Amino acid sequence: MRPLRRSTVYDVAKEAGVAASTVSRAFTNPRRVSPATREHILGVAEQLGYRPNPLASALQSGRTATVALLVPDITNPHFFGTIRGAERRASTAGLTFILSHTEESGHNEQRQIERLERSVDGFVLAASRMSDETTVELAREHNLALVNRQIEGLPGASVDDGRGSWQIVEHLASLGHRSLAYLSGPKDSWLAGERWKALRAAAAGHGMRATRLGPFSPKMESGAAAADAALVDGATALVAHNDLLAIGILRRLAERGLDVPRDRSVVGYDDIFGADLCVPALTTLSGPHETAGRAAVELLLERVTRPGTPPRQVVLPPHLVVRDSTGPAPV
Repeated sequence: MRPLRRSTVYDVAKEAGVAASTVSRAFTNPRRVSPATREHILGVAEQLGYRPNPLASALQSGRTATVALLVPDITNPHFFGTIRGAERRASTAGLTFILSHTEESGHNEQRQIERLERSVDGFVLAASRMSDETTVELAREHNLALVNRQIEGLPGASVDDGRGSWQIVEHLASLGHRSLAYLSGPKDSWLAGERWKALRAAAAGHGMRATRLGPFSPKMESGAAAADAALVDGATALVAHNDLLAIGILRRLAERGLDVPRDRSVVGYDDIFGADLCVPALTTLSGPHETAGRAAVELLLERVTRPGTPPRQVVLPPHLVVRDSTGPAPV
């Protein structure tokens, strides 16, 4: 038995009593078709089981119906929420979604953009390691949206880690801490710089001493070196660039016979899966990272489908999750 023939745009046009070009516009450019005509065409298409060919639509519009998300480290749980939010928004829009790992390198980011530029309509850059100047230059030729990075004139979605850093310092000050050490992330990390500026300002506002140490790779393996540096510094509160580094610090302090939080308090950023499972459970700054990923794709779609629309920046509120790794300052 021969399989049933797939319905075509011409079948829909004949049944609906309109031109094939009108059917195509109803799917690809609905603003050029009256609401009543579009509703009629969609009803006929549903009855016939017609689905537009994505490749044909892309060729007509000059677009690929594909977006790419670039992340520095695909193994870092911090990015799981961003990836999930971005993928879900892309899927809702009927787009193909590409995920690329740039290995904490701005140079690799730029190479990936150049390699994929003919295959995608735009890029979402998560925690980009490229300089502002390079990013702005690339944005002249490509559709870009940022996650957890702010550059004037470019669309982006970020969690307000500046405000969150004040929450961290206020929490530590309330416990009687008079000194903190920030175990900084990669030197090319915009977030590392923003977090330090906010921590330093908040510490000064509370009469606390603040020191920046590092940079350290944002991985658990770097926790030993970060913890040793913090012990030399003597600060009673250690604020790690991210939760992976913070968990590595907890392990190193335990190896050296120090009790957390009796001897030192430790705080992280991101509230990754497992932050509440380590011993002691980690106090950390949490934020709606899935929402940020979803918003970034939405901003990218605005840039692709409505050229000339003023770029928007969405800033989302964080909140501090207090667990067992912070306590009163040692006497």
